[in-house]
Amino acid sequence: MTSTHAFWLAGRQATGESDFDVTSPWDGTTVGTVSLPTDAQVEEAVAAAYAVRDEFAATPAHVRAAALDHVSRRLTERAEEIARLISVENGKPIKWARGEVGRAVSVFRFAAEEARRFNGGEAQRLDTDAGGQGRLALTRRFPKGVVLGIAPFNFPLNLCAHKIAPAIAAGAPIILKPAPATPLSGLILGELLAETELPAGSWSILPVPNDRMPALVQDERLPVISFTGSETVGYAIMDSVPRKHCTLELGGNGAAVVLADWASDEDLDRAAARIATFSNYQGGQSCISVQRVIADAAVYDRLLPRIVAAVEAQVTGDPNDDATDVGPLVSEAAAERVETWVREAVDAGAKLLTGGKRDGASYAPTVLTELPADTTLAHEEVFGPVLSVQKVAGEAEAFAAVNDSKYGLQAGVFTHDLQAAFRAHRALEVGGVVVGDVPSYRADQMPYGGAKQSGVGREGVRFAMDDYTYERVLVLTGLAL
Repeated sequence: MTSTHAFWLAGRQATGESDFDVTSPWDGTTVGTVSLPTDAQVEEAVAAAYAVRDEFAATPAHVRAAALDHVSRRLTERAEEIARLISVENGKPIKWARGEVGRAVSVFRFAAEEARRFNGGEAQRLDTDAGGQGRLALTRRFPKGVVLGIAPFNFPLNLCAHKIAPAIAAGAPIILKPAPATPLSGLILGELLAETELPAGSWSILPVPNDRMPALVQDERLPVISFTGSETVGYAIMDSVPRKHCTLELGGNGAAVVLADWASDEDLDRAAARIATFSNYQGGQSCISVQRVIADAAVYDRLLPRIVAAVEAQVTGDPNDDATDVGPLVSEAAAERVETWVREAVDAGAKLLTGGKRDGASYAPTVLTELPADTTLAHEEVFGPVLSVQKVAGEAEAFAAVNDSKYGLQAGVFTHDLQAAFRAHRALEVGGVVVGDVPSYRADQMPYGGAKQSGVGREGVRFAMDDYTYERVLVLTGLAL
């Protein structure tokens, strides 16, 4: 569909000395050719970002906001083209790719709005004690320095947007490393940013391979690291740079709880439809996809066949087809891993109700029950179209089952009981509780992140801006307050 040989170095196009092909997970065709930056070019980008950091921090808010507005507008204008690009490089069904573009449009719009109102300063009078008479403290936020953003493959446009847009809004230079499997969407953002008047060096997009990432991580000129990806890699990064500021958005094994009061036929049909959709959207390759369903015994027997039927109704196939709900995983190796985990679970005694079949990089939407607690599927993130359904006796047991995980990203709770909703909010060890829906809901302006092994820090435009900056106090003396 497309071909590009350039990457973006300090705001300009550049080419390296070697190329690599980006292939479609669906049919293996080459969809783009990307140039790899040399070590010298990476050094140039880092040096430029470091050199411009003070200038960029002082850039007027309207300049940064105008650039962000421009990207948002241009994403809208090129929405179908970019959605097709996401679909071919990632294997994401086109309907979900269009939704991802729409979210990225919003991310840049939110960032433009935040750039205009961020860092207005908070005044605090200090004469509440005698020693502070005539003094006023003004607190403002300033960038911690250059941000290294490391983005994953599963949302190749929007998660790049979540690295870039808050950094620009806050006045922090950023170097973005897109995922090697899906660099084209991130490079499109470079095309759009290059149309703006942001200072040279304030951003670069470098598709370096993973084996060259440690040098960037270790570079002292990049004091902030924002990483989205696997738990293993994320914590290895943090452990390797203990004095840097790291935001880690890691894994999850999202639970959807269905309580006893969610009991009408309409309720159960809706829960089953939402669970089926969001255990399989993006091929299950989302940190907040539904992996576990925890259903009260009062509704379990009526809910389970509805879930199976709704999962079997998911349309699998060509991601370029508007009717497709579930496309391939990002690679055949990823599908083989899912296949291995499901086979292990079935061999250990889990009941396979539907799915369980692989075809190349595609894996059929799968439902299991009676999943043994010591299987890999029971405690790790599957990152594929697989869910298990568990019966529990009451709310307390349901909440305990959610918390029986090393992860704590988001949870969904299907209930009409407002008191139960607040009890869930207090009891569940997660970064977000979604009431009346699955854990897969994310609004890009809200704080997003997890507890336990799901990471540290928060994304969501303003919250990422807070993460990229620190408070600095100005004390004014001799004032007539």
